[in-house]
Amino acid sequence: MRLTTKMDPLLRQGIHLFNHREFFECHEVLEAAWTPQRGPRRLFLQALIHVAVGFYHCQRGNPPGARGQLRKALHKLAPYLPSCEGIDTALLYRQAQVQLARIEAGETVDEFPKIHTHEAEPAAHAW
Repeated sequence: MRLTTKMDPLLRQGIHLFNHREFFECHEVLEAAWTPQRGPRRLFLQALIHVAVGFYHCQRGNPPGARGQLRKALHKLAPYLPSCEGIDTALLYRQAQVQLARIEAGETVDEFPKIHTHEAEPAAHAW
């Protein structure tokens, strides 16, 4: 295992946008990082994209779209727990589960999680 000391600039930008609730823009940036990838990193980035798109659907008042995207996100994010590329994926997973449960209960989601990083710690998944 190696230390993750420098995060991919597109991933960092995507996290910044996500944490500022700019989910559509986040998805666009993460797709730019995702497109050239193959293998496990591609699936990891795709999981993050699904989380962003799920919350974008929440913002737009589309619960069915949000449910579908968050379900895909949780399925794809699970193999990358508890940490990947400096991201606390376990926390993001739990927070997405909570929001999905609220959506499934018919509640309005107006609070969104943030992506937390710990770049100086050993990454569970480092490419």
